[in-house]
This record gives sequence, C-alpha cells and structure tokens, in this order.
Amino acid sequence: MSDPTKMKLTARALEQLTKTPPADDIWDTELAGFHVRPGKRGLTFRLYYRTKTGQRRMMTIGRYGALTATQARKDAAEALAVVAQGGDPRAVLEEAKAEAQRQQQQTLRAYLAGPYTAFQNRRKDGKGTLRRIEKDFADWLDKPMSSLSLADVERWQAEQEGKGRPLAFGSLKRSYDALHALLVHAAERKAIPINPLAGVKLQKPAMSDEAMTEQAASRRYLEEKEVKALFAGLDAYQEKRREQRRQSRAHGKAYLPSLDEVAFVDHVKPWILTMYYTGFRPGDITGLRWEHVNLTFATIRKVIEKTAHHHPEPQTFPLSGPAVDILKTWHQQQGEPKAGLVFPSTCNGKRMDRTAMQKPWATVRQLAGLPNDLLLYSLRHHFASQLVMAGTDLLTVSKLMAHSDIQTTIQHYAHLRPDHTRDAVEAFARKVPEQDTQRYSSNRSHGSHEVMQGLAPREQA
Repeated sequence: MSDPTKMKLTARALEQLTKTPPADDIWDTELAGFHVRPGKRGLTFRLYYRTKTGQRRMMTIGRYGALTATQARKDAAEALAVVAQGGDPRAVLEEAKAEAQRQQQQTLRAYLAGPYTAFQNRRKDGKGTLRRIEKDFADWLDKPMSSLSLADVERWQAEQEGKGRPLAFGSLKRSYDALHALLVHAAERKAIPINPLAGVKLQKPAMSDEAMTEQAASRRYLEEKEVKALFAGLDAYQEKRREQRRQSRAHGKAYLPSLDEVAFVDHVKPWILTMYYTGFRPGDITGLRWEHVNLTFATIRKVIEKTAHHHPEPQTFPLSGPAVDILKTWHQQQGEPKAGLVFPSTCNGKRMDRTAMQKPWATVRQLAGLPNDLLLYSLRHHFASQLVMAGTDLLTVSKLMAHSDIQTTIQHYAHLRPDHTRDAVEAFARKVPEQDTQRYSSNRSHGSHEVMQGLAPREQA
C-alpha cells in the first residue's frame, strides 16, 4: 500500500474507473480508509481501519453498481463511527448477517406456537384462528416463513380444490387470510425481513351453475309461507321441550322445574326471534349484553364485532315493538339482570360457542318443515330484503345492517327495490303544459294511419 493512488471517489470518477480499470486500489482523499478495489467483476468498495486494540482490519462494503458512491461513503462513515466508539464494524456486520439468516430460517411452526399464540390469545376467536392455520397449512409448518412463495400458494390452492369434498372458495380465502395476517405480524415485528406473500392473492375460480345456484340460495329471503312455518316451528320446538320435561318429571326427576308456566323454555326461541327482528349477525346476538339493551327507549347500542377493528365506536339500533316484547319477556324470565350476557351458555354461563345454535336451528327447521339448506343467516338477509322491498332507502338499510360500506348493501339488495324509476319519469312528464298534453292525446286518438299521413316522406321512412 506504499504511495497509493488517491482521488475523491465521486460518481463521475467511478464511472471513469469502470471504463479504464486501474491496476491497484484507489483511495478516497476525504474519508480515511475508504477505497475501491478493481477486479474481474468490477469495482468493490472497501474500508481499511484499526480497532481500538490496534488490530488492522479490512471490511468489504459492496460492489459498485449495487451501491452508489454516496451510499458506500455513508456506510463507510457509519462503520468508522462504530470504530470511534470502540466497536468493530465487521463484527457488527457479521452479527447482522447471522441475525438475518436466523430470521430467514424462522419456521411457521415456531412463530405460530410462540409470539403469534400470545397475540391471538388476546383476541375473541384467536384460538380458532390458530387451529385453522395449523390444520389447513400442516405441510408448511416446518418451512421457513421467508421461503414461502407464490408457487406454494398456487400449489396449495390447487390441492385444496382437488380434494374429494373441496372447501368453498370463501373458506379457502379465510384460511389464507389468516396465514397472511400471521406473516404481516411477523414482518412488522422483524421476525422475518419482509412478508414473502405480500401482494399474493388466491385465484377466484369461475363459478359453476351449481355454485351460483347455491350462492343464490344462501343469500335469500323467506317467502310468506316460510315465515309462518318458522313461527309455527318455534312453537313446536317449545311444545316438544315442554313435553320432554313433563316426561322427565313423571319418571323420577320431579325436582326439575316445570316448563309449562314460562314463556320461553330456553334461549332458542328468543335468540332466533331477536335475529329475525333485528337482522343482527349471529356473533352480535351471542355477544349481546344487557348493558347494550335499553328497553325503555327501545334501542340496542353496541360495537359491531365484525367491524370492530375498523369502527370501534358503538352504534345505536332501534328495536321494533315485537323485538322489545321478546327481550322484555326474556329479561323478566331471567330475573331482570342489570348486566351480563343476554343469552349465556347453559353449560357454563359464559359466551356461547359460535356453533352453539346450529343444532337447535336444525331442530326448529325440521319441525317447521323448512328446506334443509335454509341457513340461520338467512334471517339476516330476510330482514334486509323486506326493508328494501318495503321501499326503505338503501342508506337506512345499510345502517340497520351495520354494513361498513353502503356498496355492500347495494351489491346484495338493490335489485329488490320497487321500480321507482318509472314513477320518476312519470312525475317529470306530468310537468308538461296541459295544452301540449291534450294535443298529444288528440294525435294518439286519430290513429296511426292519420298520423303517418301527416309526416314528411323522410319521416315516414
């Protein structure tokens, strides 16, 4: 390194050096130890420095082209700052590389069982999310998260769709979205450098005729005869439970209270009717508390669970007379509690499981003679559909349905609106002066033959 060649390493100088490669290292005139070394693959930025103990060290910063002169000079200056504080920048760099490698090798299983479990345990359905990821991505659990790719996602989707009883696209998307949220969480907390599936989405398959029919059936309202059957089925359910209790009391279980004197034999009828009259999602009824209900003012004020992460503020919903009567009767039957869940689990008094109403609904549906494919969620669609068909404006329906975007209401229910467009053009036409209207009426009364005679040849053609 005797009598080294020196110059200020600027972009222009480096560009010239690439055209006429030097025979030896070129040292910067402004930053001590900063230099470039020529080689077969071009110029490489390097830094020569002495540690606090006097050891001479050389550190490669990067190749010109991948780094600009300004970037390399900045990295060299930061390294010298580490030296000035008694550190060794090469050791820091090696440690950073080791950490990056560790992050690259962090497996899905390790993160799922560690930080993500702690995170999900604080969420309402966190355990369900963890189970979903573990079950649906079992083959990926021992893969490093950073190694996941678009090809993996496409292969996974094809495998899921190729099963004997494939999941619906909505179910696949929920599973994939759960995994994607985990990767976002890991990237935000620097457990992995970046989310490897950022921007990667599932490919929505073309819907078959059967799938379109099934979707239409799932998002439908109840016919008038079905509504009558539903209410009859609820009464039949109550009578069935009363008869079962009578039999139990007559055969050695006289200690059980009679159900003949109570309005509701259990939570099933008031739960279903609350959904029928409010259009609430099942989760919002399951999570409904007496603190949310104001029977005096006939309102429910609560945070909507599905959109709580976007809209954490509570919303107020009016209650119809029948809805108030049902909740008031149930409130009295429960001992008029001031707080607590409106429909607690009969097993432990806590919140009911999200699937707790599936079996009772199947029983009511069977007793009512309703179709087996009529979903409990159809009561929510029925609520919205009836409002729209009665002429309620879509903004009001959107608010009552607690849709986060009115476009959701328009997409699913706008087609049910009465034909107001004809009324609108008729109202406009009525504003034509009366004498002109009479003239047009007179022309129509002469018949098409006479009218055609009065037209010019071009008009007749």
